[in-house]
Amino acid sequence: MKKLLAILLTALMLAAVLSGCAGRNGGPNARTIDDGRARPSNCGRLKVSDGKLCSESGEPIMLRGVSLNGLITSESFLNADTFLELSEKTGANLMRLSMYTYGVGIIGYCTKGDKDRHKQDIDLGVKCAAEADMYVIIDWHILSDGDPNTYISDAKLFFAEMAEKYSGCNNVLYEICNEPNGVDWAAVKRYAEEIIPVIREKAPDSVIIVGSPDWSKDLYSVAADPLEYENIMYSLHFYSASHGEEYRAMTRELSRAGLPIFVTEFGITASSGGQPRDIESADEWIALLEEENISYCMWSYSKVPEASSAIVWTSPKYYGFAEEDYTETGLWLLETLKKHSSK
Repeated sequence: MKKLLAILLTALMLAAVLSGCAGRNGGPNARTIDDGRARPSNCGRLKVSDGKLCSESGEPIMLRGVSLNGLITSESFLNADTFLELSEKTGANLMRLSMYTYGVGIIGYCTKGDKDRHKQDIDLGVKCAAEADMYVIIDWHILSDGDPNTYISDAKLFFAEMAEKYSGCNNVLYEICNEPNGVDWAAVKRYAEEIIPVIREKAPDSVIIVGSPDWSKDLYSVAADPLEYENIMYSLHFYSASHGEEYRAMTRELSRAGLPIFVTEFGITASSGGQPRDIESADEWIALLEEENISYCMWSYSKVPEASSAIVWTSPKYYGFAEEDYTETGLWLLETLKKHSSK
């Protein structure tokens, strides 16, 4: 009897750990979207090879999708219908769950925020992504805090818990520091060398994305002294009205030199998230990313009243969108994803 109880207890514990994966582990909400695009159901657990993001079998693939504008402020978007509509309507295969580490009230995870609520939101986001056959990035969204080492103790505890909970999920990627600023690459690298082993202990084969200095725009310093781990990528962020040919030239050069680059955040506006929009520059960026096989994620799938948001802030909907529910940014997003996600 004791042996039977032990077996049952072990099974229950395992089920609890895997519950965050929902359909991708054969749960009741299992879903496979057979549209020829790179998805967890056909590409499996991703890896990095020769500077490119690849499927489990080693074929280069691209992820294209969107980022939520913070978790707690985007909770109404955390539902299966929203994710599934985005996946089926545009071909998007990626959702980024941005969890602010610093903020006012309950928003900042490390500044007296509601930690349990943040983690519940992440769990819901991972499940919704799995049910829509999408990959998902868990984003430790440093911004105002600047130096990722400021809350490194919180980061260690957080990523240890996330890696253990989602170790059986083939659709989860980890972004360990959104936009380091006010610090150099040595400081970011020191932080990464503390956090990566924490994740690797429970999720040894996971793809981990590391931010770069200057709000994830300085890839030259990264390329001069890269991390010595496998399955690592480096984030590049750009906003088309603020970052033009100089940054595209850097991206092209370093991508062709073999640096694993992932655009975990970009916008078609100024870097503030506000006007102006620069569609021409945005199209040039997308052409470059497609040419270099660099995955990308647009900021943001939200109703925040700013030019970078995809949804009109007065819309009462969170799915079932009609054309009038999209901003100019949102309409550009739809067209861009539909055009390129079929490749």
